[in-house]
Amino acid sequence: MKRSFRLGVLFTLCAMFIGAAGSTAKAQTLHTSIMVGGLNKIIYIVPTIAKQLGYFEAEGLQLDILDEPSGVNAETAMLSGQVDGTVGFYDHNLDLQGKGKATESVVQFDWVPGEAEMVSKKNADTIKTPADFKGKSLGVTSIGSSTYFLTQYLAVKAGLQLSDITPIAVGAGDTFITALNTGKVDAGMTTDPTIARLVQSGDGKVMIDLRTAESTRAALGGTYPAACLYMQTAWVDAHKDIVQKLANAFVKALRWMSVHSVDEIAAQVPADFYAGNKDLYLSALKANLGIFTPDGVMPKDGPATVLSVLSLFNANVKDHQIDVSKTFTTEFVDAANKALGPMPTMVATMSMNATLSATMAATP
Repeated sequence: MKRSFRLGVLFTLCAMFIGAAGSTAKAQTLHTSIMVGGLNKIIYIVPTIAKQLGYFEAEGLQLDILDEPSGVNAETAMLSGQVDGTVGFYDHNLDLQGKGKATESVVQFDWVPGEAEMVSKKNADTIKTPADFKGKSLGVTSIGSSTYFLTQYLAVKAGLQLSDITPIAVGAGDTFITALNTGKVDAGMTTDPTIARLVQSGDGKVMIDLRTAESTRAALGGTYPAACLYMQTAWVDAHKDIVQKLANAFVKALRWMSVHSVDEIAAQVPADFYAGNKDLYLSALKANLGIFTPDGVMPKDGPATVLSVLSLFNANVKDHQIDVSKTFTTEFVDAANKALGPMPTMVATMSMNATLSATMAATP
C-alpha cells in the first residue's frame, strides 16, 4: 500500500514536472509576423530558405510569413501594425524618414537590386536608353514601389522630367509579361524569374541590368542595397529579443546560401516558384546569386548611393534632411555573425564533403 502511494506521488510529480517544462518551453516561443513583397521573386528568396531549413523554429520563433506582390503594400501593412516587419527594398526607409516615419533595415539581404529594365520586342529598336522614355508608358510593380523609384531616377538622370513618362502598375510575373506583350507598357522594370521568362520567349530585351555590382554602379553610381528586413524603429527598440532571433535565422540562411549550389538552394523553394520551368528558374537563380550579401551586413557605400539616387527626384528626400545612419542598424547582424564565428567558404565546405565521402566509403 505504501509502495503504491509512493509510486502515485512519484507519477504525479513527474507529470507536474513535464507539464511545467512544457509550459516553460511554450512560454519561450515568441510569435511575430512579416510580410514579403513577392515571395516567389528571387530577390526575396531568403525568408523561404530560412523557413525551410528550420532556422526560425530553432530560434524559438513562431513566424507568420505573409505574401504581398507589391513591396509598398507590404510596407503599408507594417506601418499600420498588421505585421511587425517587411521584406522590401532599403530605399523605402529614406522615403519614409522624409515623411516623418522612423524605420530601419535590420538585416540586409541584397546589395544590388536584382532588377532589369525590360523593353518589349516591338520597341527594342526605338527605346535604347532612358532618354527614349519620353512619352512612353513604363511598367512598375506598383506606384511608390522601388521599381517606381528607380524608373523615375533613370528618366530624370537622362534629362527628362517626371511628367515626360507614365509609370503604370503592372505587378510582376504573368501580369507584367502580359502588359509588355499587349502594349499596355512599352518597357518596364522587373525581377527574375520574370526577366528570364521574357528573354527566353524573345518577348523582352534587357536594356539596363541591375543584377551585378558592376552594372549597378554604372547605372546608379554605386552599390544600391535592395531587399532587406525593415521594421519600425520603435518596434525594434521594444522587441530586441525577437529582432535578434530573426537576424540570427536570416544570417544563418545567407551563410548557408553562400556555400551551397544553385540546385541545393532551388530544392528548398516550392515548385510553383519555378513558374512551370525548373531549368529556367535554375538559370535565373544562378544569374542572381551575386546579389545576396553573405552575412546580412549593409554595404558601406550603400546608404550614400541610395540617398544620392532618391535626392535627384524624390520630393520626400531631396527636400528634407535625411539622416541615413538612422535608416539601418548592424547591431543584430553583427551579434549573429559573432556568435556564428568565421564565415564559411565554398572551398572549406567542398573539402569537408570530400573528407566525409572518403570516410563513408572506407567504412565497412
